[in-house]
Amino acid sequence: MESTRNAVTAGLHPVRVWDWPTRLFHWALVLCVTGAVVSAKIGGNAMAWHFRFGLAVLALLVFRLVWGVIGGHWSRFTSFLYAPTTLLRYARGLADPQERLDVGHSPTGALSVFALLGLLAVQVATGLVADDEIASTGPLIRFVESATSLAATSWHKSWGQWLLLGLVALHLCAIAVYRVVHRHDLVTPMLAGDKHLPPAVAAQVPASADHAGRWVLALAALSLGVAAALWVQAQGG
Repeated sequence: MESTRNAVTAGLHPVRVWDWPTRLFHWALVLCVTGAVVSAKIGGNAMAWHFRFGLAVLALLVFRLVWGVIGGHWSRFTSFLYAPTTLLRYARGLADPQERLDVGHSPTGALSVFALLGLLAVQVATGLVADDEIASTGPLIRFVESATSLAATSWHKSWGQWLLLGLVALHLCAIAVYRVVHRHDLVTPMLAGDKHLPPAVAAQVPASADHAGRWVLALAALSLGVAAALWVQAQGG
């Protein structure tokens, strides 16, 4: 395995694309969303964990919103906020190699990221005002009308849930297609942080800052998320 990897990366230069905070966010989000889905399916006493996982997702989303502004170069929203024309050219295979659209999030990958983050935000928001009319209510339910709570609950348990699972499945399929068809490994860089690029490309690509000073900023951003989650939890008494 190691010899194969060395052969693949021979002559390539590593460039730090995904900083530590971004990688930790990604895998923590995977665990929390998985936990939220599984605990919801189990129901009963496991719903307490569903709410905990939901609050953890809220904290992570707040962190990602902040980190999308102050994080490493390739984690900033500005690095993967593409014009529609760029997306169309990329989808049609007409992108200019000089654009380096596959270093960070590609145009189609960016759509997936924004869609997942947006849908997760809606799922969290609707869950916070939901009422299962049995034993569980969201901590912010007292701030909305009954009709709003019922509509939010319906979305959270039906359309929202299935759209989220569909987007996750699409995301996994895209990773597999990139790996098998395009020979482009998207998982390893999200684990190790670096992408191995041809020397000419690596010389022109900015690396994401990833050092102790940046980690302190990330911790501050996460603290904001945790504070928001704790405040929300406190509203439920």
